[in-house]
Amino acid sequence: MHEETMHDLPELRDPRDLESFATALADELPGQWRSEYHRHAQYSDQFPLAEDVWDMNMVSGAIADIVLEHDAVLTHDDGTRLYVIGRPRHSDEYLVAAMAPPGFAPEAFRSVREPDGIAVPDDPFRAADDTTVDLLPRYDKALAQVRHNAAHPAPPPQATAPAPERVVMTWFGDGLLAAKSESQEAATALHSSGFTWDPREMAFVLPGDDTAHQARCVREAGERLADHDIGVIMRHPPSRPALETTTAASPVPSRGQPAGRSR
Repeated sequence: MHEETMHDLPELRDPRDLESFATALADELPGQWRSEYHRHAQYSDQFPLAEDVWDMNMVSGAIADIVLEHDAVLTHDDGTRLYVIGRPRHSDEYLVAAMAPPGFAPEAFRSVREPDGIAVPDDPFRAADDTTVDLLPRYDKALAQVRHNAAHPAPPPQATAPAPERVVMTWFGDGLLAAKSESQEAATALHSSGFTWDPREMAFVLPGDDTAHQARCVREAGERLADHDIGVIMRHPPSRPALETTTAASPVPSRGQPAGRSR
């Protein structure tokens, strides 16, 4: 699907005036914000910015599952960024998510909970209130943890210490989420969280027909894996390549997703 244009997919077109909504939202948020609107000609055009979205819930799921005709980024004078898109299948709502702050090493995001995005009404006054009361405080808390981690890095591991185990979860454009496990503990955690083994993919999979159920399973799997000190790496490829566990995968980030972040 990565080469289709929006005109090839009329059923996925978003007729909402996202540009005007984002501009109005920027005007209503506290402080000085500016809005930058982007229109996408191809499915793959949405990923360069979307890779920085600090979310492991419905916003990340929408990015992986839906061809986005357009998006907008709101930027505060202090560098805080917000990502805005229409909410799929909800014509009267938008999704707003924080984007990861640049300039930090991947290790600074380790064990930092993502300030997942929120759904807001198409009224910019109410949307600004929801964003100010809910999303921005959680973003500030996560950013403070990232800064603390950067200022107090963990000591380097012993040369003989084994590399920490990671489960790679790949979100494909058709909504399918596939997870590669490297141990029995990881396999058990995935299976107990609702993933099913697909021998064709050689991976545990979750269908994307119910994104809310999919998000709950992902959160539960992350918690079970963390109990075994197993990290999670999320990938959002612009096309569907063969599944593989590689060092090129990007660990789950925060407010944007610098390569290599893990929960």
